[in-house]
Amino acid sequence: MQVSFEGNTKTVFWQIILALAFLVSLPFFISDYYVYLAALILVRALFATSLNLVVGYGGMLHLHPAVFFGLGAYSVALIITKTSLPFWIGFVLGPIAAALVAAAIGWFCVRLEGLYFGMLTLALGQLVWSVVYRWYEVTGGDDGIHGIDLPTWLKSTSGSYFAIVIVGTVCFYIFYKMVNSPFGVALQATRDNPQRSESIGIDLKRHRLTAFIISGFFAGIAGTLFVMVERSVSPNLLYWTLSAEVLIMCLVGGMHKFWGPAVGAVTLVLLRSFIGSQANYWLALLGVILLLVVLFIPQGVLGYLSERLPFGPFKSKVGEKHAQC
Repeated sequence: MQVSFEGNTKTVFWQIILALAFLVSLPFFISDYYVYLAALILVRALFATSLNLVVGYGGMLHLHPAVFFGLGAYSVALIITKTSLPFWIGFVLGPIAAALVAAAIGWFCVRLEGLYFGMLTLALGQLVWSVVYRWYEVTGGDDGIHGIDLPTWLKSTSGSYFAIVIVGTVCFYIFYKMVNSPFGVALQATRDNPQRSESIGIDLKRHRLTAFIISGFFAGIAGTLFVMVERSVSPNLLYWTLSAEVLIMCLVGGMHKFWGPAVGAVTLVLLRSFIGSQANYWLALLGVILLLVVLFIPQGVLGYLSERLPFGPFKSKVGEKHAQC
């Protein structure tokens, strides 16, 4: 069995540097609304990439990642509004809280396979959502928490945007190093051939649980960054419909490409913003898009481009370097 690496660290490093330069320059050329939209795309891209560690690289049917995204956001909101602790404590504890819940849910889920795994993640995720939805005294119930007070430098659209760019860049680089590390290669091996992987000494449950926790941690980071964008939270952040939307981002962009979920996030957020505001049937349009992708480009937009572009950052590097299992 061969597990391929995508490109090399130097290439991706320069891709990230170029993307960072582009993102940093954006606020100087576009209006505040589009800066807000770019910040939202970055948050969604990070969230989708965190899910792809489990779905694309781990081969696990994770149906409810939104619970970790929402927990990260609610942790920040509760610490800022209910305590006198410094605001940054919330941004530190948010991902940790999401990772702890991911460890608890993952401990049960990794003992199952396929659809059973997915249904259990959905059931346990909805259980957490119901607690947040009904615990009105703490979470505000279906009203959520609004008017979250952030420091002055984070209240402006540009200030929050630059903070998200910095954190997002670091997270994406960590993700790339992770999926191309021995752990990432072993995780892909468990996806492609779990029986053979186990026979050569790879602990399936441990690798899958570790990936599940890491995914929850970075989804929690995305949730904390969402608070910078919206300065409010609601139970919808933990609801299964958001999970479905992020899963579709992975499918549309390409689950087996590192940048695939980010491409899917850009596609769906822009479509929702520009087409959804003009049409009453946004979800129907989303269903048509998903149907077309599944039927005609099951490898996703980025996978399709990688097969047809002879060069460029989207070109697949399969075959340049391999790890033997």
